[in-house]
Amino acid sequence: MEPRKIKVAIDGPAGAGKSTVARLVAGRLGYVYVDTGAMYRAIAWQLLQDDIPPDHSLRIAERLNGLQLELKPAEGGQQVWVCGRDVTGLIRSPEVTRSVSRFAQIPEVRRFLTAIQKQMAEGGGIVMDGRDIGTHVLPDAELKIFLTATVEERARRRYREMVDAGEDVELEVLTREIAERDRMDRERRESPLRMAEDAIHIDCTSMTVEQVVDRITGMAWSIINGADA
Repeated sequence: MEPRKIKVAIDGPAGAGKSTVARLVAGRLGYVYVDTGAMYRAIAWQLLQDDIPPDHSLRIAERLNGLQLELKPAEGGQQVWVCGRDVTGLIRSPEVTRSVSRFAQIPEVRRFLTAIQKQMAEGGGIVMDGRDIGTHVLPDAELKIFLTATVEERARRRYREMVDAGEDVELEVLTREIAERDRMDRERRESPLRMAEDAIHIDCTSMTVEQVVDRITGMAWSIINGADA
């Protein structure tokens, strides 16, 4: 008999390590991984390319009509394609990082991507990370995780990543940007960042990635095998 396939939702603020953890958990379980943050970045990138500002909701809605967005499995993660173009590297630019929260607040954008995400999750066997997965996209997920870390720790992690990539950045500036992004995510009208009532809170400030993955995977297997998380 084939094991039960569940939905795993991992939410939390920017820089908490959701994408890395979700990808590794999906690999352990043999599930499909969906990086919803990359999807929002892809939309932000396309709208920036089209020179459509966040306050032009009508133009945004028109642009989203018929827009093709695909996530394709790739070694080490996923490829993100928009209208037939691989934008995986392009969506990580500083310009997109600064703009994505503003575009993510737009109801038309959120509805467009939520519909895609719900369709991808049909049938289970999926690990999805984002900001409103457990509360809005997959409220029926069998396992919901809210992953956090302090602003300072998240800024340090992002700083190390950017320095290793050869980017010139100041830790103090990154800290302010992450704190501001937290505020915008919490205060947006459409699907704000909050922990679902039935989510399990994990503060990973002092944890390794492996420790977090072990804990979530263990909870997932408990549910799959019919025990409580």
